[in-house]
Amino acid sequence: MEVKREPLGRLHICVSDAHRFGTDAFLLAAFSRYQVRDVACDLGTGCGIIPLVMERHMPPRQIYGLDIQPEAIRLLEQTVAENRLTNLTPVLGDLRTLWPDAPLEQCTLVTCNPPYKAQGAGMESAGDAARIARHELLCDISDVCGSAARLLRFGGRLCLCNRPERLCDVLCAMRSAGIEPKRLRFVAKHPDTAPWLFLVEGKKGAKPFLQVEPTLAVRQGDGVTPELEAFYRLGTEEEA
Repeated sequence: MEVKREPLGRLHICVSDAHRFGTDAFLLAAFSRYQVRDVACDLGTGCGIIPLVMERHMPPRQIYGLDIQPEAIRLLEQTVAENRLTNLTPVLGDLRTLWPDAPLEQCTLVTCNPPYKAQGAGMESAGDAARIARHELLCDISDVCGSAARLLRFGGRLCLCNRPERLCDVLCAMRSAGIEPKRLRFVAKHPDTAPWLFLVEGKKGAKPFLQVEPTLAVRQGDGVTPELEAFYRLGTEEEA
């Protein structure tokens, strides 16, 4: 495995050809509105991009990054060591069963960028890591929501993203797990194009009421919109 290092503000993240990241991670981390008092867990963390995005600026006091793939967790362990992070714990394990000393009913925030494609839907990606990341082979959205419910304390929040065609599946899975959808935002490339992603937040034990926020457009001319650019820069010397 060839390890590469990508800059993230004052930090860097270790990645490989099999374990990389995209814009989705930045969007989800920003949407989560994480706070310094949070105890957070990122399910299916991959190389750990969502926890590392949070680490750039006023991070949660404790973050767990869980993944079933050993190579992904080795990358995250290397990132943690090289950046001397003390509040981020990489965990190798299956999100369906969690791990022996998992912080059950202690987390205030759970995030997940889950596999977008239902099992059997569409052509499967080449490579084991890509198939696991993009297709519901080792877990499905009900598994994600069920495990989040076990980790979250009452009133804790689950934030995740997915493709618009999976919206009904996601909302139903959240509610079935006792996590009520409370906040929804669609993401489009341009203001006049159909959304390609949605971000949703649910609260454990909350009453029904869903707030739909204005659509986020990520492109403006040849660059990105000021809202996205501001979050890309968060934690950099220029921002500071």
